[in-house]
Amino acid sequence: MDTSRTEMNNDDEVKKEEISLETNQHKLCLMRSFVEKQDPNSKEVDDHILNRFLRYRKLDVDKASYSFLNYLKWRQAVAPKGSISESEILNELSQNKLFLQGFDKKRRPIAVSFYGRHVPINGTKSLDELKRFWVYSLDKVCARMHNGQEQFSFIGDFKGWGFSNCDVKCCQEVLSILQDYYPEMLGQIYLINMPSIFRAIWKIIVPFIRKNTRKKLVFVEGKKVKSRLLEDIDEDQLAEIYGGKLALVPIEDS
Repeated sequence: MDTSRTEMNNDDEVKKEEISLETNQHKLCLMRSFVEKQDPNSKEVDDHILNRFLRYRKLDVDKASYSFLNYLKWRQAVAPKGSISESEILNELSQNKLFLQGFDKKRRPIAVSFYGRHVPINGTKSLDELKRFWVYSLDKVCARMHNGQEQFSFIGDFKGWGFSNCDVKCCQEVLSILQDYYPEMLGQIYLINMPSIFRAIWKIIVPFIRKNTRKKLVFVEGKKVKSRLLEDIDEDQLAEIYGGKLALVPIEDS
């Protein structure tokens, strides 16, 4: 084995990584300088969030800046006070459908949603509350992230789901929130206990899911839920209902 050649290759990889980090840092500085001039509120946003938009836009500073500023405007409209109080989302919380548990093996916090408990949105007020609910929930998820962590894992459980829970508008809205305003936050998405009757609905939803997001989808059959989840989540971090040791914590209590 040619050890000298191996060492040279390793040195090349290190140099490439250093150049990549320098390029990213340079573009991050350019982006911050631009967005802070456009919106002073940008000064309160940390580099992790700006970095997510840069990755989302493949390091294109102009596109990343536009997307980020659009996010700030959207967030200001949904949460003018800066955060969402539980009194603003009582209907969504009453459905008891979103929980947090532990962390996966990559130290990403895990959220669990029970689609069979969802009550379809009805009208503008209901849609506005849904938006507030997801801002509230994603703020909770972000608060659980360790330093340097920018992603979370998501388990979507279809147990008990029926046509009475069908809500294409909700799916479209949540996808838009996650993909447009919280890009690159989803690390892995596990869809479990999906009923066969959902396949027709899935065909309607798929076009709204971007390719990058589709790559993160993992479909898990009922009999394989525990074994598949344990591949990525330690038993002491997995919810009891999936064969782990943790009790699920309602989003409002996390």
